[in-house]
Amino acid sequence: MFKDSPTFTSVSVNDLQKARSFYKEILGLDVVEQSGGASVSLAGGGRLFIYPKPDHVPATFTILNFMVPDVEDAVAKLTRQGVRFERYDLPGLKTDDKGILRGDQGPRAIAWFKDPAGNILSVVEPR
Repeated sequence: MFKDSPTFTSVSVNDLQKARSFYKEILGLDVVEQSGGASVSLAGGGRLFIYPKPDHVPATFTILNFMVPDVEDAVAKLTRQGVRFERYDLPGLKTDDKGILRGDQGPRAIAWFKDPAGNILSVVEPR
């Protein structure tokens, strides 16, 4: 039924200006103001719509994954721009001191970080 329907994903933020700045200036994405929020262009034609919500609660799961050829390089570049990577020390989920999880299965490496509204994003290096 929806096989040929264009799609987009959306997420709320508590401060639209900070979110627009982060997605544009830190992540280097094209961001265009749109009625009620902003549209973020993603590779491959995808779109993320960010909209302000006064009672915003950050997503507790990863909302957006960026596939990169080298997680180490992506983490280093984002860290230099002030992005802080999440550190996990849980059974089956342990990141190193840079915030990178390296796996024997699934992706080669993944690192999680948050946007200014606290929504979780990641950089993923495929195997």
